[in-house]
Amino acid sequence: MTVGEAIREATARLAATSDTARLDAEILMGHALGVSRSDMLLRHMREECPPGFAELLGRRAAREPVAHITGVQEFYGREFRVSRDVLIPRGDTETLIDAALECAPAARRVLDLGTGSGALLVTALLELAEATGTAIDASAAALDIARANACKHGLAEDRARFLLRDWTQVGWADGLGRFDLILCNPPYVEAEADLDPEVRDYEPASALFAGPEGLDDYRLLIPQIRKLMNPDGVAIFEIGRAQAEAVSEIAHSHGFAVELRRDLANRPRALLLR
Repeated sequence: MTVGEAIREATARLAATSDTARLDAEILMGHALGVSRSDMLLRHMREECPPGFAELLGRRAAREPVAHITGVQEFYGREFRVSRDVLIPRGDTETLIDAALECAPAARRVLDLGTGSGALLVTALLELAEATGTAIDASAAALDIARANACKHGLAEDRARFLLRDWTQVGWADGLGRFDLILCNPPYVEAEADLDPEVRDYEPASALFAGPEGLDDYRLLIPQIRKLMNPDGVAIFEIGRAQAEAVSEIAHSHGFAVELRRDLANRPRALLLR
C-alpha cells in the first residue's frame, strides 16, 4: 500500500471520531516517515507506507491526541514539545498573544501564571525581543517541559526563568516582583463538564477543572494580581466561552477595568485587566 492509499484508508477509519480525520492521518504519516507534512505531500505520496504507521493510527483511533502521539504541537507558528503533564497549546489561546502585542508592545517584564508547556511565555518573549519573563507552575514535570521549550527556541536562562509555585498556597507570589504583562490560562472547566475523551483521558485534570462553575481559580488569582502589576501593566486571562460576564464581575469587584477579546471564531476568549 502506498502512502497516499494508506492516508485515504486512515481518513475513513478516523472519520467517526475526529473532525479533522484527514489532517490527523497526514500528520501521523509524516511523523511515521520522519518528514514534515508538507514534504510528505510533495514528495512521498507514492512511496510504500511505513510499518510504524499502523501503530500510530491505532493510538489515534483510541482517541489519543495527535500531539501526544507526535510529542509536539504548533503554537503561533512555532513547534512546542508536549506530554501528558501539560495542556496541549490550542489555537484559541493565541488570542492572548495577539492581545498582548496590541496592548503591551513595550512590556519589559512578563509573568506567565500556570505555564504548562511554556507556550505563552516563550512566544511572548520571542515576540517582545527586549522582554524578560518568569513562569510559574505547580507541576515540576510541566516546568521541565517548559524549560525544554525555552531552550528549543533559544531563550537563555537570563531571559526566561521557571519557578515551582502553587497559587493555592500562602506566599506563592513572594519575591516575584512587578510586571508589565501578566498572562494566564488557568483551569476554567466546570467539575462536571462532559469532555471529549481526548481531553478527559489524556490531559492533566489539575490544569482543566476549577470547581462547579469553573471559576475557582479566577476568584483566587484576580484579587492577588494587583500586587504583581506595574501601575500601567495589563493582565490577560483566558476564559471559557460562557464566562465573560462572571469573570468580568470578579475583576470589577476588585477594581479592575476590563476589556474583552474574541478568538477567530468570534467567541469570547480573553479578558484584559488594567
